[in-house]
Amino acid sequence: MTGGGGRGGGGGGNSGRRPDPADLAQLERSPVRWGRVAALFRPFRGQLAVVVALIVASSAVALATPFLIRLVIDEAIPEQDVPLLLWAVGGMLAVTVVTAVFGVVQTWMSTTVGQRVMHGLRTAVFTHLQRQSLGFFTRTKGGEVQSRLMNDIGSMQSVVTSTATSFASSATTVIGTAVAMVVLSWRLSLLSLIVLPPAIWLTRRVARMRRTITAQRQRHLSDLHSQVEEGLSVSGVLLGKTLGAGPVQSQRFAGTSEFLVDLEVRSQLAGRWRMATMSVVFAGIPALIYLAAGLPATSGGMTIGTLVAFTTLQGALFRPLMQLLDIGVSLTASMALFSRVFEYLDLPVDIDDPAHPVPVDPARVRGEVRFEHVGFRYPDGVRPALDDVDVTVPAGSTLALVGETGSGKSTLASLVARLNDPTTGRVLVDGVDVRDMRLADLARVVGVVSQETYLLHGTVRENLLHAKPDATDAELVDAARRAQVHHVIAALPDGYDTVVGARGHRFSGGEKQRLAIARTLLRDPRVLVLDEATSALDNETERAVQAALDEAARGRTTITIAHRLSTVRDADRIVVLDAGRVAEQGAHEELLALGGRYARLAGLAQRDAALAG
Repeated sequence: MTGGGGRGGGGGGNSGRRPDPADLAQLERSPVRWGRVAALFRPFRGQLAVVVALIVASSAVALATPFLIRLVIDEAIPEQDVPLLLWAVGGMLAVTVVTAVFGVVQTWMSTTVGQRVMHGLRTAVFTHLQRQSLGFFTRTKGGEVQSRLMNDIGSMQSVVTSTATSFASSATTVIGTAVAMVVLSWRLSLLSLIVLPPAIWLTRRVARMRRTITAQRQRHLSDLHSQVEEGLSVSGVLLGKTLGAGPVQSQRFAGTSEFLVDLEVRSQLAGRWRMATMSVVFAGIPALIYLAAGLPATSGGMTIGTLVAFTTLQGALFRPLMQLLDIGVSLTASMALFSRVFEYLDLPVDIDDPAHPVPVDPARVRGEVRFEHVGFRYPDGVRPALDDVDVTVPAGSTLALVGETGSGKSTLASLVARLNDPTTGRVLVDGVDVRDMRLADLARVVGVVSQETYLLHGTVRENLLHAKPDATDAELVDAARRAQVHHVIAALPDGYDTVVGARGHRFSGGEKQRLAIARTLLRDPRVLVLDEATSALDNETERAVQAALDEAARGRTTITIAHRLSTVRDADRIVVLDAGRVAEQGAHEELLALGGRYARLAGLAQRDAALAG
């Protein structure tokens, strides 16, 4: 908002506002220090000082117009003083040009500052959230992160380009206009001081009444939309017909619609009353001023030019004054936005780089993994997800984790890549606690292929380079060949430059899984974690993906979470988990010979396969 626009902005439209209860609750839950907000703008204090100076200068220059009008009416025109008339008219044009230029420069500078601050906050929040553990994202609603990152931070620009500049402009205008009015006529200024307070009170009261009715109307409109969605969707109609609830739904809909009729009428009348009130205010105050100017007792020998200049100034006073009265609401809303964003910036990082990391050369890692008396409990868990798991996976060997759903397989595997940290015990790679490694080093040592393959909305090449940005074309092709997906990519219209589409819709489930394997192979990790990578695939596709997995596992330490026992029978060691504890471990034949839990699982798998066949 420019300096000139601040005076003419819609202050009356916002009058009567009260702070949003949600904003007040946010600030009570997470207070914000003014110093912290000021620190964001401290690097731009020079630009902000210029913005304030431009606003003040623009408001001050604009005050010259009423005095020039008085000069034209009282002297230039009656005395037919052409040079004076030209000078006064030129001055009016100069005031318009100067305030317009000041406004453009001020808008450019304030918007630039606002955008730079938003850029810094966006980047800081995005980077900080990337450091959060998976637990944070499972606890947080999907759209909330995006809302705070985009909507809340985007709305913050109003702090600079609207709230702050509007306050500076309105304050300057009100003070300057009041002084100019006193200079022109202290008698009429005194009259304005008497008339303005009740006018402002009446306007705010009517606006508040309309806002209450409008809020009720919006709530009932929302209810009506919900009833339409619930009652006229396929599922809703089916439910209504099978339960015979159609007449009840119709009555409910009619009741809500009937109540909306009354609210709509009241809302329109309140709006009309508000407009009528504003019209009375804008017409009534000048009328009283004309009356006072025409009475001998109050005119004080006022000239016509002074009267016109005074009414011009007085007309420009109402809106900025209303804006100043509403500044508290705007500040509360702005501080609530900062509070919401600072909440994310202040989130503790559960899994972070160690203060004194152990130097690790990923190229020299052998890949021995040891779970040393590992225990883990989720924050909201009633029982441990893992309890005293003690397992060693020699370098280059394969370990399969099997067990019923909820036995702790995925939780145990997640500890290797530090997607979670153990509550008790340690996870070691080549004798080094993974919590003592830099996260970047650990990501090069441990690769993960999960059941839920995520592909970026970009080309095949971009998806693969996401794992290794400096990879050569030869490395891309080699990784794709080993993942047995090169022939699929080569058959695409643009080969590796083909866009995969949203979530990789162009590819089948097996093809996406093999692309994920190729992406992981580009990093050449010494330890590979396969988290039920074939569980969602049909038998034929599973065989193709399993062949790619077998190739990927060659020469690496591999930890496989098995959905189908047929995929892990050749593992060097199989660990059977039950309620977070190691129930059995050994090779496939050894465990079958034991006749325990693994043998029962194998028997169930054979029976299911026979039934499916």
